Amino acid sequence: MLKRSFDVILSVIGLFVLAPFLILIAVLIKLDSKGPVLFVQGRVGRNNIDFNIFKFRTMHVLSQKKGLLTLGNNDSRITKVGYLLRRYKIDEFPQLINILKGDMSFVGPRPELRYYVNFYNEDDMRIFSVRPGITGLASLKYRNEVELLKAAKNPEDFFINTIIPDKLKYNKEYIRKRHFFFDLKLIFITIIKVIAR
Repeated sequence: MLKRSFDVILSVIGLFVLAPFLILIAVLIKLDSKGPVLFVQGRVGRNNIDFNIFKFRTMHVLSQKKGLLTLGNNDSRITKVGYLLRRYKIDEFPQLINILKGDMSFVGPRPELRYYVNFYNEDDMRIFSVRPGITGLASLKYRNEVELLKAAKNPEDFFINTIIPDKLKYNKEYIRKRHFFFDLKLIFITIIKVIAR
């Protein structure tokens, strides 16, 4: 109850305080490239149920047809404004709506695409016992994931056979350690890492 109350209160405050900034970002996205302001994508959430995650659009329209993975911060599909939004994780701000709705939490395993969840084994499914989050142990470990993928000879294979299993290990560790004050610690570390970029 404490975690959920914290999520609701902080997401409401965040949406209210950041409203002018979010509107400005929306305008910049529209001026920079054609397409919607928000990028909506199906992800797998708590209890293995699909939900739509919200992000500011950082790529040109129909970019997903060229692949599900982002290869490096300079992926040609990323817009000029999108590069800055990604660098400082501003593209994640609309997920405050997901948190308010109850789809997500501030801290938890990062929600994955159903396509990649199909590679999980039975034990891996334990991570769906909690709400997915904006940040977490695995997110912090792989904050430079797109650059790792860019450097890989076969990004898809590297993601499925190396990154996913390691992320799952960290996500299971989070479930074992999860506690309100542990969440606060991870939020603080995330803010420091973003500021230092």
